Amino acid sequence: MVTGPRALLAQWTTVTPVIAVVLLALTWGRSLPGAVVALLTIVLAASVLAAVHHAEVVAHRVGEPFGSLVLAVAVTVIEVALIVTLMVDGGDKSATLARDTVFAAVMITCNGVVGLSLLVASLRHGTAVFNPEGTGAALATVATLATLSLVLPTFTTSAPGPEFSTVQLAFAALSSLVLYGLFIATLTVRHRDYFLPITRQGEVITFEEHAHAPSSRTALTSLGMLGLALVGVVGLAKGVSPTIEDGVAAAGLHHAVVGVIIALLVLLPETIAAVRSARRDRVQTSLNLALGSAMASIGLTIPAVALASVWLTGPLVLGLGSIHMVLLALTVVVASLTVVPGRATPLQGGVHLVLFAAYLELAVNP
Repeated sequence: MVTGPRALLAQWTTVTPVIAVVLLALTWGRSLPGAVVALLTIVLAASVLAAVHHAEVVAHRVGEPFGSLVLAVAVTVIEVALIVTLMVDGGDKSATLARDTVFAAVMITCNGVVGLSLLVASLRHGTAVFNPEGTGAALATVATLATLSLVLPTFTTSAPGPEFSTVQLAFAALSSLVLYGLFIATLTVRHRDYFLPITRQGEVITFEEHAHAPSSRTALTSLGMLGLALVGVVGLAKGVSPTIEDGVAAAGLHHAVVGVIIALLVLLPETIAAVRSARRDRVQTSLNLALGSAMASIGLTIPAVALASVWLTGPLVLGLGSIHMVLLALTVVVASLTVVPGRATPLQGGVHLVLFAAYLELAVNP
């Protein structure tokens, strides 16, 4: 009874990336009818889930907090590739795509994923417990990256509009890489224990007795399938992106909704992984996933689009509007108050989820 579903899952996550690459080869550069786009969308979503499954296998092999890092980077690679792919043929209408997608990722992770994880853990276990030192360091890095990359362009004067000049964009990209690199060093070398789950008595959990790590062969196989799945995701996204944009335009929605859809698609599997960790009372792992993804989204996307801007035509608008800056500031303040005690109740989870709902409502109806 147990072996059957597990074997089926292993086959599904192995076959899906292969199917995605085959469909990519058959449809690349062609005008696609609606039925084919629907099929590609289904395979695209399945490929995202397969990619994250294989990332989790690799993560299980290397352990925490390295596992959260693997998953966050895998998801962000998908996101960055989608952004650059859509910007290549987007022209002026894609000028704000990077900003919208990165900000959507920050709001989804820092409010949606964090709020849902805290709510699930506190309702199931009474209170959600985590390490405020590691979580606070991650939150400070996210706040700094978001301000430097998404807020400052609105107020700079070297370039017209909410854009960076070439020198400013290069500085923002370099700063993002440096801060992300410092965080990785802190996470994996200097203060690894700050990012490990803790017990209700505050003791660090360094070993999961019930968890059996996969073999090196299994982990390497999953690493290869992860790469294959990412190729399929990026290629298929390029095929379905015109339909997404046309659907958003036909519905009369703001073009920023495209960025929200991309971020929701990419982060959905990670949200599931975070909630599963919260149910097991491993809230620190959930927060590592959420804040690590927000950080990677900014720290890797900004340098990527800065490099891509060398050959991409059209402007690159990174500065947020006033409404989104208010939401970002409120998110940072609320998240800081949530992190300081090292434990949370359903109230804190509900506050973050209300902020996330406000973001979605204003994205649809600005």
